[in-house]
Order: sequence, then structure tokens, then C-alpha cells
Amino acid sequence: MFIVNHRALFFSITGLIVAVAISAIAWFGLPLGIDFTGGSLVEVSYAGPRPDINTLQKRVSAIPLGEISLQDSGAHDVIVRTRTLTPQEHTAVLAALSSANATSTELSFTSVGPTLGSELARKALVALAVVVLTIVFYIAWAFRRVSRPVSSWVYGTIVVVILFHDILIPAGFYAILAHFTGARVDSLFAVALLTILGYSVNDTIVIFDRVREHLARDERTATHEEFAALVGQSINETMGRSINTSLTVMLVLLALVVLGSPVTFNFALVLLVGVIAGTYSSILLAAPLLVPVARYFTERRKK
Repeated sequence: MFIVNHRALFFSITGLIVAVAISAIAWFGLPLGIDFTGGSLVEVSYAGPRPDINTLQKRVSAIPLGEISLQDSGAHDVIVRTRTLTPQEHTAVLAALSSANATSTELSFTSVGPTLGSELARKALVALAVVVLTIVFYIAWAFRRVSRPVSSWVYGTIVVVILFHDILIPAGFYAILAHFTGARVDSLFAVALLTILGYSVNDTIVIFDRVREHLARDERTATHEEFAALVGQSINETMGRSINTSLTVMLVLLALVVLGSPVTFNFALVLLVGVIAGTYSSILLAAPLLVPVARYFTERRKK
């Protein structure tokens, strides 16, 4: 009952965190990578000490390519983002990154046309929308026999609210990360958000399902336990499972962040933040939200 009784505190903390996330997105933005905007990405590695980033920036900027983004990636690697390169421009960029004292080796070269990039962006948004709608319909169907003290669609609505929370937090975090590190929103970021959606709704459904079981038991035994106490009991019964499961996932993601490849670093970091936000919201937001909503509908019926 501690969580339910102190839900106002957790709601206030959530409001503050969400405000920071929204402010970060509005202020810093979410810079799209070439997966969505089109362009070319060149990643090179140096066998010895890497030249100064500013020096490399000047050398590459001498090539008439328009806006260029040059970012370090590890101790010996560097990433260059430009508009879509022709074969001749690609060769010129590699030459600019190499010198007599620092020979570079190309690790990867990716080029995406603007049409394909906009198509990927559209499909990513459609995928997010389809996932959210599917989840709502599934929950409304799964809880179709629950009518006291809130209807089945209320559970689905709360899940959607929680899903937006669980997307906003890692998105706001990534906006801050991108501002200070030069990271870009790519297809892996979209995959991370979709994964977070699935993980978050799973934890929330576990608690809601326990609430449903207690309501069904009360119906069978003709008892009328207070709804707030029932929700608190459901949280206590599932909290250990949720936390243990989340900790297991967090340890794996933490290992990827610390020991994994730079290619998957941002992906693992966004997932880690998303799992933490999802665990927090499932336990401290989703189920406690049922209590004031149920009180509202109860008072409405009395009028």
C-alpha cells in the first residue's frame, strides 16, 4: 500500500522528469541520421594515434561537399557524415583523412538516398502507431469482462499514457546525448523504441492481470475489498518479479554499453534508459493511476 498511498509523490516526480525530457527534445531536437535524411557515412580507423579532430575537419572541409559532420568514435576511429557522395568525392574524403603520418583504413561506407531516407522515416512512424493501436485493442479485449470499478478501455488508455511516458524519457535522454556527442537518430533508435514499447507493456500487463484476478475473486466470493488496497496488493505480489526481470535485462545492456561495439553503444544505452523508465512506470505509475481513475468513475455513477 505504500506506493498507492504515496502515489502523488511519484506522480510529481514523473511530471518533473517528463518536463525535462520534453524540454530537452524541444531545445536540442532529435537530429536525424542518414537512415532518415539520406546522405553518406564514412568510418575510418587509424593504426597509430588519431590526428586532431579540428585538423581533420579542415582537411575534409576543403572538399566542396556542403555541411560536414566529423565525429570521433573511440580512440582510433572517426566518422564523417555528409550529403550523398559520388565515387570521386568518396575517394577525395578518404584521401583527406589520410596523411603521411596517419594512414587511415576505411571500416565502413554507407550511402542512403533522400527518397529512401524519407520512406524509412515514414515506416518507422507507422510502425510505432501500429504497435500502440494493437496494444490498446488487445488490452481492451483481454480485459473485456472487467467492469468494476473501471471499464476495460480504461486499462488500455492508461497503458497508452504509460507508453508515451516510456518513449519520452529515452527520447529526451537521447536528445541530450546527441547534443553533447553528435549522435544521430538512426534505424537502431527506432528499433530501440519499439523494443521498449513491448517490454514496458509486458510489465504493466502483469500487474493489471493480477488486479483482474483479484477482482474476479471478489466477484466469486461476493466480497468487496477496497479497490486501492486491491491495487496495492497486486503491486506487492508482482513487484519482485518485475524488478528481478528488469535487473537481468539491465545487466546485459550494461555489459553491451561498457564492453560492446561502438556501433551498438547508443542502441544499448537507449534501451537501458527505456528499461529503467518502463520498470519505474509499470510499478509506480500504471497501477497507482487506476485508483484516482476508479474514484472518478465511482463518484460519477453516484451523481
